[in-house]
Formats: sequence, structure tokens, C-alpha cells
Amino acid sequence: MKYVIINGSPRRKNTWKMVEQAKMNLKGDFEEIHLMKEKIPLCNGCFKCIMESEEECPHRDKIKPIVDRMMDADGIIIASPVYAMNVTALLKNLFDHTAYFYHRPEFFSKKALVVVSTAGAGHKKVAGYIDETLRHWGVNKVYKISMACGGKDSLETKQIDKVSKKFANDVESGNLHSPKFSDIVFFDVWKAMALSSEPIPADAEFWHEKDLTNHDFAPEVKLNPFKKLFSKIMFFIMKKVLK
Repeated sequence: MKYVIINGSPRRKNTWKMVEQAKMNLKGDFEEIHLMKEKIPLCNGCFKCIMESEEECPHRDKIKPIVDRMMDADGIIIASPVYAMNVTALLKNLFDHTAYFYHRPEFFSKKALVVVSTAGAGHKKVAGYIDETLRHWGVNKVYKISMACGGKDSLETKQIDKVSKKFANDVESGNLHSPKFSDIVFFDVWKAMALSSEPIPADAEFWHEKDLTNHDFAPEVKLNPFKKLFSKIMFFIMKKVLK
């Protein structure tokens, strides 16, 4: 198995210790990307990645290698401490640069592990935000480890081991989970936009090129009959709304 670790912390302290503990339960090769070292310029909000193409991002030389390594991995690990009740600026900057994945999701066969630490509060909220972002990217299953530092080490270790082992077993199984209903809704929203009378050109090209317009969800992910029907109904509604 191949794992890529996106470290959003400018340091290697509590959050990184949690990552190191999780790694002990994973078998495979690891590639570490420490965003502090990447020196990614701040997203300037030009919208080129969404409206034209991600290739038009002025910082594409910094972002593409990171995205390519995530796409090449079997499992993705995203780590961040809580800074001012949110992710670090380093990680938020990466998310801002990859906002086009909200329109053009690509990680339907990937599993992810979110690792969040805090010295106070907000860890569950921040882990939830990263989870939501990854699900918009299309990530099939997200596991979360979030904890406040200062508890008993044995209890913290047990929690990290428990979740990371589940993550490892899931990645190694190769099985894909049925999507949540909310994930199906967003899939149908973006598909309807791509098929609208005035679509964003980059979106239309992507959805047609990937042949996603002819499916109720990503073709590699199976839907039961009820979820297929739900997707068809939601897509019909979205088309009506966009008209």
C-alpha cells in the first residue's frame, strides 16, 4: 500500500506524534508532504482553477505535484492541529488551491485518515471540516482521530490504534463503500451544472471526459436500487432548478 501524509502543522509535536503512532498500524510505503516546507503562495482568489482549468492556477507548479501524489496513493492522511478553532493556514491554503475538486471530484476510490490535535477545544469541529472537504473531493471513506492533548497516554494510544487499524484494513481490502445520501446530492448538483445550458467550460469538459454524466454516481462505486432511484430523482430536481 502507498500512503501520502499531508502535514498541515508548522511543527512536529503533538499532531505529528499522533501521525507517527497511526503509522505503526499501517503497512506500506509512506510519502510525507510537510506544507511548511512547500512554501505555497497564498491563494489569490483568481477563480481560474474553477472557471477555466486547474492548469491555469498561477501556483500550479506547487499544487500539481501534491495532487499527483495524492492521486497515486492508496490512502491519504491529512493532519492538522487546531489553530483559532480551525485548520492551520497552511492546510487551508492547500484546500483553497484545490477548490476545483468541489466541482470536479476525483477521489472516489480513495480512503483517508484525518488526524487533529488541540491543546484546548475545537478538535471535533476541525476534524469534521476536513472530513466534509474530502467528501466533496469524492473520497470514498474518511476516518477521523481527533483529541485534546493532556489525557492519559494509554487511552490516547488505544484510540489512535483502534481507528488507524480500521483505516489500514479498509485500504488493504480494496472494497468501496456506498456513498452517503448527502454525497449523492452533491454529485447530482455538479452533474446537473455540467449539463446545464450554460455550464462552466472546465466542469462540462471534465464530466463528459470522465463519462460521469451517464452514471448515477461514480461508476466504480456501487449503489443499491434505492440509492440509484434517489440519485435519479435528485438529478431530475436539480435540472429543473437550474433551468
